[in-house]
Amino acid sequence: MTSNPQVLRTAAEQGLIDQYGSAKGALPGGDAVAAIREKAFRGFEAKGLPHRRVEAWKYTDLRREIREALPLSEAADPEQAKRALANVKDFGAAAGYRVVFVNGLFCADLSDLDGLVGVSISSLESGLMNGRPDGLGELAANVDDPAVGLNTAFMRDGALIRVADGVTVDKAIELLHVTTGPAAVAYMRHVVHVGEGAKVRFLDAYEGFECSGYQTNVAVELYAANGADIGWVKLQEEARDALHISSFLTLLGEKVTFNQFTFTSGGRVSRGQAFVTFAGEHSTVGLRGTTLINGDQHADITLVIDHAVPNCDSREYFKAVIDGHAKGVFQGRINVHPHAQKTDGQMMTQSLLLSDDAEMAYKPELEIFADDVQCAHGATSGQIDEDLLFYLRARGIPEAEARTMLVLAFLAEAIEEIGEDDIVANLEERARAWLAC
Repeated sequence: MTSNPQVLRTAAEQGLIDQYGSAKGALPGGDAVAAIREKAFRGFEAKGLPHRRVEAWKYTDLRREIREALPLSEAADPEQAKRALANVKDFGAAAGYRVVFVNGLFCADLSDLDGLVGVSISSLESGLMNGRPDGLGELAANVDDPAVGLNTAFMRDGALIRVADGVTVDKAIELLHVTTGPAAVAYMRHVVHVGEGAKVRFLDAYEGFECSGYQTNVAVELYAANGADIGWVKLQEEARDALHISSFLTLLGEKVTFNQFTFTSGGRVSRGQAFVTFAGEHSTVGLRGTTLINGDQHADITLVIDHAVPNCDSREYFKAVIDGHAKGVFQGRINVHPHAQKTDGQMMTQSLLLSDDAEMAYKPELEIFADDVQCAHGATSGQIDEDLLFYLRARGIPEAEARTMLVLAFLAEAIEEIGEDDIVANLEERARAWLAC
């Protein structure tokens, strides 16, 4: 006589199972999309929320952090949505076209796409009602990650973006995500296709207003055709008690240039993860970012770079400033496949600890199965240089101002790599405001 072993689940895990069972019939999409959802959720159900014994999540224990299954987000009251948008600190002169999401739902009346040529943008929800959008779920299916699985199962809205071949978009496209109202969870999926030889810049912002305890789970599937040139700046300034998880999945063709910068300062717990696959030769990727956290915040940056073809370069450069009892995490893995000769992969992360209780965890990895490569990683952690501080104070600069100057100089090395003056100035001003709090 045999019996099936009882699976022990947390209240949140059981709540998610119950929630999916009751919600799946109402989620948008036909049979093809429903099959994708079902497969993704069964994968999540088998493993549950990730915890410390899951190697990829050992420093960010979601099983501990997620204690209940929050209700799925709903449309905000129109006046509240407008009020929230009015309180957003946008990208200023750097912003161009705007696509607005409130509580995870596309808001056409708050968006501004006038004059945008050569680019089609529509809501994921409308696309799901017309079948399975091109590329939806293909990159996500290749990633064994519970956060991505949950996103696939529950995704409701997002953006479908296609940049035509040869188009140079004259201004940045801003994806603005604002959360307001009662605590809930929003699952968003963006699917982006950038055509051959096209050039485009995205500004991707997340903020909260008049809300608390909410959760954001967003995934981006980006397909870059041969010769595409893509810039992506992500600004994560969620409300202080929010939980934010973003998953960026990218497939690159030949001779692609892709640069992403992530500015992280919001949320109680956050994880920004990127999965990049080189599918064409002579492509270049730059993943850079800054993390600024204090109090009891926890911020995790996790990267997986797959060099699956020869003659490609990747650069990862991240800096963190950590104060109070906050904890930062950096995990980066460069995979070099056996036939990916002439790979050049470099990874570096540096942290500045402003208090004795601040923590930073590092886990850099190189998995190399080719012999003609140049790959390296490095990590440093320290405090403000007292000699430099003394030098500034000896010249009449007050201590607080001197410390701010040194921290900003530390961050500037990474921020200035963006190379666009308006965006650099905007992010440096945000860093200055964070230090003044």
